[in-house]
Amino acid sequence: MSFIRLATRFIGTTKRVQSTRHIHTSTILSGEWKHALSSPYYNTGTSMPRELRKQLGIHGQIPSVVESLEMQSKRALKLLRAKLSPFEKYLFMAQLRNNNTKLFYSLVNNHIEEFAPIIYTPTVGEACLNYSAIYPFLNSPAGTPDGLYITLDDLDDLDKIISDYLERTEGEIPDITVMTDGSRILGLGDLGMNGMPISMGKLQLYVAGAGIDPRRTLPIVLDFGTNSHDNQADEFYLGSRQKRPSDDVFYAAMKKVLTALTRAFPNMVVQFEDFSSAHAFGLLKEYKEKITCFNDDIQGTGAVILAGLINAFRQVEIPLDQHRIVFYGAGSAAVGVARQIGEYLQIEHGLSEKESKDMFYFIDSKGLITCDRGDEDLAQHKVYYARTDNKGQQFKSLQEIINHVKPTTLIGLSSRKNAFDKEALTRMSELNEQPIVFPLSNPSSKAECTFEEAMQATKNKVVFASGTAFPPYTIPGTNEIRTPGQGNNMYIFPGIGFGAILAKPKTITNRIVLRAAMALADTLTPQERERGLLYPELNRIREVSATIASAVVDQSVRDGLADDEMKAVHPDDYDAFVQARMWSPEIEN
Repeated sequence: MSFIRLATRFIGTTKRVQSTRHIHTSTILSGEWKHALSSPYYNTGTSMPRELRKQLGIHGQIPSVVESLEMQSKRALKLLRAKLSPFEKYLFMAQLRNNNTKLFYSLVNNHIEEFAPIIYTPTVGEACLNYSAIYPFLNSPAGTPDGLYITLDDLDDLDKIISDYLERTEGEIPDITVMTDGSRILGLGDLGMNGMPISMGKLQLYVAGAGIDPRRTLPIVLDFGTNSHDNQADEFYLGSRQKRPSDDVFYAAMKKVLTALTRAFPNMVVQFEDFSSAHAFGLLKEYKEKITCFNDDIQGTGAVILAGLINAFRQVEIPLDQHRIVFYGAGSAAVGVARQIGEYLQIEHGLSEKESKDMFYFIDSKGLITCDRGDEDLAQHKVYYARTDNKGQQFKSLQEIINHVKPTTLIGLSSRKNAFDKEALTRMSELNEQPIVFPLSNPSSKAECTFEEAMQATKNKVVFASGTAFPPYTIPGTNEIRTPGQGNNMYIFPGIGFGAILAKPKTITNRIVLRAAMALADTLTPQERERGLLYPELNRIREVSATIASAVVDQSVRDGLADDEMKAVHPDDYDAFVQARMWSPEIEN
């Protein structure tokens, strides 16, 4: 019998069980284990002790063996690896999470390199595209809800919606939420309500990567409509089919949502995720100083790429002020990266704002962004970086721009597959002893180039990091294996979020995010530096996240933003303080 059916049975028969059972049922059922049949967190399946099975009324209804979590994981791992495709593995993992949370996270924690690409990028992209179709098979009204689905029609009922949600999740107060409106999911565009797996996946990485208690996470999709014709035409689409609202309606709705959330959860950290570029910048500008929030596409991407570039700059040994950085793509993520690099150069290396800004060249769909290109309505986030030194010349193709700029670094955030072609990569290699190439678009189907292509075109000289995972490359005629860097936001946002949860800063400032990026850059071990890695091994993610969280705590205290409890902790004890509060499925919680 499935635990979903057991949960239904349990809800309908509790009173009868309590009146007829001749054991101390009331003792168990008055505590947290009363939820063992209705909550995937407390349901431990075949590892449930026999006495508890008797007290819950399920003795004899599941196999008699009481297994260890290790044995459960071993069985699940065997089944998972037998699945033929990443999407099949995603479905299996989703079902497992909805039945046995601790087993799910035991697998993810112990095999993070294998399963991070399954529960998040690149496989989460396919999950989003198919979410309306698969939702009924992954969720049950009898179980714990995945999160909140908020429409424009719900805005006057938010307090009740939040209260009802808490009742179904045993009253656990969320420490952090990831919210999206699905308007710009990865490189896939406007997916509307189907963007929910992004919020869920990011929070799963918070749990696995930083040890945040899964009961205290809240995924939210703001189902404010969709402009996607595919969604509108899909008979199975589960979201609102109305067109997206005007900016005035959108921002008014966001104010109501954030006001209700912060009223219910004053200390909750809010992460904005995959909003359209204009709204991403607009929300950050409006709420950055008002609530504890950050935007992972802007600040998280900026921080993780800055960390990789710090290590890349160390490798190539070119003076920092002599770098010229071309961004192929000029959306929120690209501008966020440039801002982070600029602040780092100004704060840590003494460059002026103009000196740092002049290092950046942005390319959009029309070519190099210049002040005299003739744009009638250039987006505000592009205006700041528009070039004035082009002497009236306009450059459209990437090859023309490379020849004009002679860049040391090429960063792709365009969602244009193969944008960094052989000609462009070869020219980068001709201009630089060690060209820095970061094709950061994801999923992999949107990447500007692969690691293999970059290695071959640059005669194996490239200093490389991508936004999605690529396999190692063996240099032909040798046994030398090169491992590509992956500028995965997973390296940065769990530590930032966990540090903010612990320190409770009034705001997450640019200085805090910059400190997190520098902490990530410095987590490389001597062995990792010797191998030319730009990022640490992913299997050290919890150690890395703890270091970043400690840096966030330290900076919050230094800047007078942390709460009084955190200020009472001695700086020498920050690491121990952070690590002692990391949740683990192997430890009884």
